[in-house]
Amino acid sequence: MAMEDQEKLLTEAMNQVKKNAFEMKTCLDNNKLMDALKYASNMLGELRTSLLSPKSYYELYMNISDQLQHLEQFLIEEFQKGKKISELYELVQYAGNIVPRLYLLVTVGMVYIKAKEGSRRDILRDLVEMCRGVQHPLRGLFLRNYLLQCSRNQLPDGSTQGEQDGNVHDSIQFIEQNFSEMNKLWVRMQHQGHTREKERREKERLELRILVGTNLVRLAQLEGLDIGIYQKEVLPNVMEQVIKCRDAIAQEYLMECVIQVFPDEFHLQTLNLFLKSCADLQDTVNVKGIIIALIDRLAAYAHRSDSGGIPADIKLFDIFSQEVTLVIQGRAAMPVEDVVALYASLVNLALKCYPTRIDYVSKTLGCCLEAFKKRDISKIDSSNPVYKELIRLLKVPIETYEDTLTVLKLENFPDLFELFVFQGRRALSLFLVQTIVDRDCIIPSSEEAEQLFKLISPLLVNQPDQPKEPEEDDDFVEEQWLVGRLVHLLKASSPDQQYGTLIAVRKQFGAGGDKRIAHTLPPLVFAAYKLVKQYSTLQQEDDKWDKKCEKIFQFCLQMTNALTKVKPDMAQHLFLQGALMADQINSETIAYEFITQALSLSEEESSDLRSQQATITLIIGTVEHMKCLGEDNHATLRTNCAQASARLLKKPDQCRAVLTSAHLFWSGKVAGTELKDGKKVLDCIKRSGKFAQQCMEEVVQAQLFVELLNSCILFAHKGNDEVASTLTQLFDKVKEAVKALQPGEESDQIRKHFENTLEYIRNTPNHFGLSV
Repeated sequence: MAMEDQEKLLTEAMNQVKKNAFEMKTCLDNNKLMDALKYASNMLGELRTSLLSPKSYYELYMNISDQLQHLEQFLIEEFQKGKKISELYELVQYAGNIVPRLYLLVTVGMVYIKAKEGSRRDILRDLVEMCRGVQHPLRGLFLRNYLLQCSRNQLPDGSTQGEQDGNVHDSIQFIEQNFSEMNKLWVRMQHQGHTREKERREKERLELRILVGTNLVRLAQLEGLDIGIYQKEVLPNVMEQVIKCRDAIAQEYLMECVIQVFPDEFHLQTLNLFLKSCADLQDTVNVKGIIIALIDRLAAYAHRSDSGGIPADIKLFDIFSQEVTLVIQGRAAMPVEDVVALYASLVNLALKCYPTRIDYVSKTLGCCLEAFKKRDISKIDSSNPVYKELIRLLKVPIETYEDTLTVLKLENFPDLFELFVFQGRRALSLFLVQTIVDRDCIIPSSEEAEQLFKLISPLLVNQPDQPKEPEEDDDFVEEQWLVGRLVHLLKASSPDQQYGTLIAVRKQFGAGGDKRIAHTLPPLVFAAYKLVKQYSTLQQEDDKWDKKCEKIFQFCLQMTNALTKVKPDMAQHLFLQGALMADQINSETIAYEFITQALSLSEEESSDLRSQQATITLIIGTVEHMKCLGEDNHATLRTNCAQASARLLKKPDQCRAVLTSAHLFWSGKVAGTELKDGKKVLDCIKRSGKFAQQCMEEVVQAQLFVELLNSCILFAHKGNDEVASTLTQLFDKVKEAVKALQPGEESDQIRKHFENTLEYIRNTPNHFGLSV
């Protein structure tokens, strides 16, 4: 029926309800009970319709239920005035139509119970039996729901409340009988009408499922219901009804209801019965979802701080493991993804309830692997529905173990890992590495490092099933950086073991090719330098510390040389860092070797003119900082630095680099003592001035002269008398150069620079002998 027709029918019915409800309330106000019952019966007659959809019928039902409350309230007031309700209870049974009759009977029956004129138990039994008179599924469901809602607060709930009132067992019997009848009505809806309307009927049934499930909610709310009663009486009867109905929709929903509404403590004591019932459900029922829901609920219960955990006498994992195996064996047509999902939930249970039992997780992973072998599955790609479930299964232990490296102890984890094609192994490897890095999980030995790097090999080396050579895009670079961060988590118990671990990792990284080592070797070199520092603190304990440091430097030199072709700028930095580290342990030979390597590389590889100047400046700064060099080596290095500075292509670069090299002759250290060779400093300054003079652009020349002046003032401030004597001549030259500048943005910046220099000179006590 079209939506417009439904709305029209509902509106007409609502109008009749409104009209009859008004007349009923008017009669009640005038104390005309019999007339009020007549109008109430007319109003309830609208519920006899078979034309409304469940949704529309529900709206009508709720409206009428609200109106009936007025009648109930009136009857309660009448009872309080002394009127006998038992007579009225008999009277309404003579109403003409059965639907209005039973609604009125339930309404009056509840007042009858409140009046305590008859046996509560007998009235409830009478009502639930009388409701059998309506066998139309939709009308019957809502009638019984009305009975259940009205009796909510009238059910006997004690273990010994007296023979007349009944006890909790009578309430259970009442609800179970109502549940059984409602479930039959609900299932019957599936078999009414033409087969082409099957989908519509299934949709309507799903809309009505809560009416049936409310019975189970009422059962769970009974305060007198304990584990013993639930185990012996309630669950067996409910399971019997569920299995006997042989309807997949009903079975699936009701099993889920049982899991959700009853307490976890009840489930723990009745696992065998519930799981055995799962095996008896229809083949089309999603048993996987039911079992997973129960496992997840009990796992969460075990993990709660207020639960007290799983009782020792209940072998929860063994019970579930056995039942899951039986369910899988008994359902040969179960999709593989459902099998994997069951095992994933079982792993979650083992991790939450038995966190120290690694064997439970390994056993479950082994069962999963065996399931793949039986179904002849050797590779799983992303288009396979199993892919998503297996990823989820393997992520569970990675996410759950506080020490993520515990997954390396799981026997069948690598074998399941290898079932994925390249994309799956790569994605899972990334997830594993990211988790380890985020949690700062320490990798304590070379064995564990080798295990880990073997597992994440899709990130380290090209794979046979890899689509093509990796492109050095942002994703690839970020992936390799992540791998590099693992190096900083390598922390063995002793320096010797740490060195062994670094060597093992180097072998793994070396197989990755040039694109990868450009990102993975630098952190390994820095980790080795850190180890040198660690050995240097053990001089008193280890008489071979210096030999070991020498080996580490050779190790670093070999790795850095490997980087010179793929990432020369990084190799340059690593050479200089090595020189500084050798300087810290006072090893002149090693420091000199690393500095010369850096100088050689700067001459060979620096094609970018800007990077050439930056590189030579960095080398000069490193040499100036070092303290371990003797006169011969220092003289060679400072001379080479000055010559390299002069060999730069552009005059401004030559000027600045030579000016920088002047610092080597003043604050450079030979055997820890500064040179302070004023004459050599002056020679460098003069040479730098010549390069500045040779610049053709006035703006560039003026800028260089201002920088030269600032450097001379610095040296003069440090006590270099040779430089101080030339300040006046240079100062005049700078003034002329700045004065000659044409207006412009760059010229303004140079003037500002010069003015700042003048301000500094003015604030110096003797003004460096300059007239400012």
